[in-house]
Amino acid sequence: MNKPIVAIVGRPNVGKSTFFNKIAGKRISIVEDVPGVTRDRIHADAEWLGHPFTLVDTGGIDPKSDDVLLSQMRAQAQTAMELADVICFFTNARDGLTDDDRDVANLLRRTGKPVLLVVNKVDYLGLNDSMYEFYELGLGDPIGISSVNMLGFGDLLDQIISHFPPEDPSLSAQEETVIQMAIVGRPNVGKSSLTNRLLGQDRTMVSDIPGTTRDAIDTEFTAEDGTVFNIIDTAGMRRKSSIEDESLERYSVLRSVAAIRRCDVALLLVDANDGVTEQDTKIAGLIHEEGKGVIIVVNKWDALEKETGTLEKYKKEVIDRLKFMDYAPVLFISAKTGQRVQTVFDKVKEVFETTRRRITTGVLNDVLNDATDHLQPPLQGTRRLKIYYGTQIGVQPPSFVLFVNDEKLMSFSYERYLENWFRKTFPLEGTPIRFILREKKKED
Repeated sequence: MNKPIVAIVGRPNVGKSTFFNKIAGKRISIVEDVPGVTRDRIHADAEWLGHPFTLVDTGGIDPKSDDVLLSQMRAQAQTAMELADVICFFTNARDGLTDDDRDVANLLRRTGKPVLLVVNKVDYLGLNDSMYEFYELGLGDPIGISSVNMLGFGDLLDQIISHFPPEDPSLSAQEETVIQMAIVGRPNVGKSSLTNRLLGQDRTMVSDIPGTTRDAIDTEFTAEDGTVFNIIDTAGMRRKSSIEDESLERYSVLRSVAAIRRCDVALLLVDANDGVTEQDTKIAGLIHEEGKGVIIVVNKWDALEKETGTLEKYKKEVIDRLKFMDYAPVLFISAKTGQRVQTVFDKVKEVFETTRRRITTGVLNDVLNDATDHLQPPLQGTRRLKIYYGTQIGVQPPSFVLFVNDEKLMSFSYERYLENWFRKTFPLEGTPIRFILREKKKED
């Protein structure tokens, strides 16, 4: 399911980040930080009354900066228009309505998106009267909150989820028949070249279709065997230190995050000349944490001088750099020459099926018993973890509930051991797997 995106916008020092941090600080229902990509937390997953969504901190729109006013403001407003399902426009009760607020409101009004007017820093009753002047903006009833004291959060969150788009059952059924594949990676690793090469061979039908608000264009492709793919090409993710305009880069990252979230299989492109970089590792971490199928694609393989054993040595180096993703298949291609590109679609289909693999409860528990007989969980003090039984509860990725005596006794190393045992037993190449622990007393 694609989570709705909620963008927080406004001029600096109106309390946007304080509100964001309160939500991201696990104070409201289920909240998780999205991993990696940059050290700044620019987006976080949250849930309110059973409605999951992604909250985005846009940074301050400062009309009085030295930068060109309209380019800065339009860049943020344009991105909000493309990405957000709901926009929260933050203002400051203590400052009152300012000309900058009016400028931002004018830009947001043109987006056509639901805009909630939030008057922050209503920290005490005497500030309630100051909200009336914000009616001048023509954006509906102001919603008074205090980010510091978490006052009014419930009313604001109720308004936010009321504007979420309804789920379209027919669209969900349609998406199930199409393999969504996202091509992600740093700039200049050959993402667009690979997209063009994939679309240029063995095709029976190619059609450009309008993308969602999260991406400009998706390309649907029907292979000769009738399998339908939707190829999502993304902007490159760069290191923050290499970005001159931070606000633009934040949204370049967010577009790629959104593409990864709605894909079934991600192709992580690595430049053969550079090897696996720190930024590649961060993108890989994001794919892993999102639970997506993944194929590591080493591009520009034609540019390397080779000798006997070069490919195996290079593959080992890739896996060593991405130890947490050692389940991913590695392909070596050249988008420029077409070398081995024909293997990509077949591997995507294999990984897609693997992400949806189901294991019967009987077989699952036989494997669990074999694993614990082969290596018992280590003692922690005087206590030892006991796994009573397990069952699979979901796919994409395959997810298993393990009923145990005390979930605190599960160590990282033993959980890793169980994962490796599962992978040795079942064909799970290309997909992460999830273990969820539930405490259950033996007498139950």
